[in-house]
Amino acid sequence: MLRLRHITGIFALIFGLGLFGAPQAVAQFPPGCETVQENAEAYTVCRINPVDAAIRVHLAGPDGGVYGGFDGLRRQLWAERRVLLIAMNGGMYHADRQPVGYHVEHGVEIKSAVTVGGYGNFHLLPNGIFSMRDGKAAVTETKAYLAAGKGADFATQSGPMLVINGKLHPRFLPDSDSYKIRNGVGVDKDGAVYLVISRQPVQFYAFAKLFRDRLGCANALYLDGTVSSLFDAASNRRDRLFPMGPILSVSIPIPQRDAR
Repeated sequence: MLRLRHITGIFALIFGLGLFGAPQAVAQFPPGCETVQENAEAYTVCRINPVDAAIRVHLAGPDGGVYGGFDGLRRQLWAERRVLLIAMNGGMYHADRQPVGYHVEHGVEIKSAVTVGGYGNFHLLPNGIFSMRDGKAAVTETKAYLAAGKGADFATQSGPMLVINGKLHPRFLPDSDSYKIRNGVGVDKDGAVYLVISRQPVQFYAFAKLFRDRLGCANALYLDGTVSSLFDAASNRRDRLFPMGPILSVSIPIPQRDAR
């Protein structure tokens, strides 16, 4: 899925930030985003192999202040000697931008999981959890995740689930008249992670089918609608639509200068 423009864009990003590492290091970066057409709808699809880049969940910086957007997160990762390649709003949040559901960073549970029903898409059960554990990604229905008791290095809860063990969420209707810009995350059989945002308003049903039928994700999770935002360094896309709560990031260590 990676195209030359992604490699070139990342190369330009690193040089623009003042680094002059070896070009061969840049050519190894596989995460990339593309436009995918499915029926009458278009999506931006970012495919990430967790072996090649770190996928993390973030809420606040070292000072305790919520990032609220991509710029602050990008600066913090740079201070940690990492380059932000891709990022996306990573789960629903309250007015104070605190997560509605389960949130884990560096193995520390910041917010416990929510298992009861309620108002809104988050509570359109079953909902689910995206997690990273020992470098492996998973999307799991919430109660199944909790029953497994394995924990995570990074995790975020959102809802509803889009695809559950190969089946679309039972509440989705092919003739629904609810159309919104939507974004979500799925994991395929090889462990690749797909971060997807629609390029125009779409139904839940069509969005879920994209993950299952086009991307091969047996499990996929809805992240949000109106606030859906994407950062893609390669294409210089930096959405600044609304203040954010949890953020999913894809980053790599800053390539080191070739001393030869």
